[in-house]
Amino acid sequence: MPVGADPILPTDFLNADPAQAQLGQLLFYDKILSGNRNISCATCHHHDLASGDGLSLGIGEGGVGLGPDRVAGDIIKRVPRNAPALWNLGHRDVDVLFHDGRLEVSDIYGNGFNSPAQEWLPQGLDNILAAQALFPLVAQFEMAGNLGENDVVGALHDRIDAPWPILAKRVRIIPEYGALFVDAFDHIDSPDQITIVEIANAIAAFEITEWQSFDSPYDAYLAGTPLPEAAERGRQIFFGAGACSSCHSGPLFSDQDFHALSLPAFGPGRTRVHDPIPRDVGRMGKTNLLQDAYRFRTPSLRNVALTAPYGHNGAFATLDAMIRHHLDPLTSRDNWPHDQAQLPLAPWLEPIDFAIQSDEMEMERQRNHLDITPLTLTDQDIDDLVAFLQALTGETALYRPLGAPESVPSGLPVD
Repeated sequence: MPVGADPILPTDFLNADPAQAQLGQLLFYDKILSGNRNISCATCHHHDLASGDGLSLGIGEGGVGLGPDRVAGDIIKRVPRNAPALWNLGHRDVDVLFHDGRLEVSDIYGNGFNSPAQEWLPQGLDNILAAQALFPLVAQFEMAGNLGENDVVGALHDRIDAPWPILAKRVRIIPEYGALFVDAFDHIDSPDQITIVEIANAIAAFEITEWQSFDSPYDAYLAGTPLPEAAERGRQIFFGAGACSSCHSGPLFSDQDFHALSLPAFGPGRTRVHDPIPRDVGRMGKTNLLQDAYRFRTPSLRNVALTAPYGHNGAFATLDAMIRHHLDPLTSRDNWPHDQAQLPLAPWLEPIDFAIQSDEMEMERQRNHLDITPLTLTDQDIDDLVAFLQALTGETALYRPLGAPESVPSGLPVD
């Protein structure tokens, strides 16, 4: 096998029941799971947008439309981070999720996961994707809604797990869903037994099967078919002088670790109760360890050419720009133009979109946390790297097994 090569095999993925996956497809697109019944999982992870939303920072609760055409409506703030793509998250190597890794496989709380819900995360979740599916539902600016708007967000302000039974009841009282759950889950004999656990497990089954992708030109190369010349030159740089594989390693092209790249800062930040400054301290927000400050999880590069913009906050609109940032992060940061950020127009938010950049001390802190060493590559080298990254795009990436449903059991509109 070629040096540096790591293939993906069908057996590398978690098991997923087909009937549960078909049910999960409907739930993934059904706005019944949002506080105000106006946004679904698919709104930010859509088939038409390669499982993302095409925005730097998403527009969650209060927005209208899809992807780059989404209108901000009357939102209070933007979603603080870029919506990550879902490709191959059902791979057995994946044991940590979210940009800051705040969800990990662990038995610290006796439920299989170290998560923001701690001991209140319910028992019985099949895998980390099922656990992950629960948290956008209880994120105020993503799917829950604003205080006073609905019973879901009201319950959320009591305790993080309080909204999940409300959402489960919404689903199980719909006759079509009730019948589908009885058919898909052996332990469900009647709709009244449906809980948020079965809902999350069904969504996870859908994500596991729907977003598998390992039929790219690179995969063909691993089987003996040469890459195009530019992509082959890029492959050699990627695994050689470019040192890209030091972080983007393994079959998913991710070490699943956390690194500080000193990306340009903007947006509302991921503030904390004791830290209201509009900044994002990354992994430190989970661990509270200073050495984790401004470090973010290494993303997978499979299908990366389809999932712009790039970075934990979507700071760069193209692969070329993102590569150039890696080569000289601090110069890139200093010269970064605001129009690189893909942000739907929201005039009332513009005064704060880039406010953090006026905080000189905070900017210096971020500059001082950097885990990559500047590197010199030619323009041709960069073009070749882009060609290699494009060779990680699956031949059938845009043709998914189930796709988007035409309708959902709740009767709510499908994006």
